[in-house]
Amino acid sequence: MRYLIALLLALPTVVSAECGPDDPCEIEGGSYHMLAPESAGEKLPALVFFHGHNARGTMIFRGGIKSDFADDGYVVIAPNGTPIEGRKTLRWSGRDGSSRDDVAFTIDVIKDAATKANIDPDRIYVAGFSAGGSMAWLMACKEAEHFAGYASISGALRQPNDTTNCPTAPVRFLQIHGFGDNQVPFEGRGIRDWHQGSLWDSLALARTANQCRSHPDTIEIGEQFRCRTWNDSCGAGAIKFCEHDGGHGMPRGWTTMAREWFEAG
Repeated sequence: MRYLIALLLALPTVVSAECGPDDPCEIEGGSYHMLAPESAGEKLPALVFFHGHNARGTMIFRGGIKSDFADDGYVVIAPNGTPIEGRKTLRWSGRDGSSRDDVAFTIDVIKDAATKANIDPDRIYVAGFSAGGSMAWLMACKEAEHFAGYASISGALRQPNDTTNCPTAPVRFLQIHGFGDNQVPFEGRGIRDWHQGSLWDSLALARTANQCRSHPDTIEIGEQFRCRTWNDSCGAGAIKFCEHDGGHGMPRGWTTMAREWFEAG
């Protein structure tokens, strides 16, 4: 995280942006949306949230992301994926060999957002839904040292991706997934020449990076979520996998769970 921290600390303090949740911020390679509260000189935590397939960054500024993050002092940054032919919506490839290096693009988005809002480089969190959840895994795989925590909702690390030294550093990772999800099932599914990726393989990569044992340290069975956590047995980082009875979607309460997970790190 050191070179990103150095860059952000060197940037001027800015408390407002000329672009926002409706009007995109344009950079080389694409665009993003953001909502930045006034900071009065205070460095603010930031949530980088990746939209799902067939969506856009501007669609995320509502519900729990707004109430649990944007309205409570977080800078919310929503990078835009690449165009889907014949549609106004966007997609994330999330794998090696794609037309745009989405990892490098995301780092550029964060650098640009830091010129518009007073972001704390030690409190940048990454989350996403579906294809966006796969992007959260990809950022952990390729650039783990840059971020303080992750949450993936209904996504896994796609293939093909080089998983050598993946994640690149210990991670604090929350995975939320529906037992009835057949769009992105636990095992993933093949689509043309790529695979959505196995959630089990993704979690195993994170356990290896964190030096955790294979079986969880704690198991909690609640009314809505059944969670397995790896923390005490790990050399660094922590992993939490929470399953719910729903399908492919963003379950009620996920933002509260994600924020608590981030801030407990």
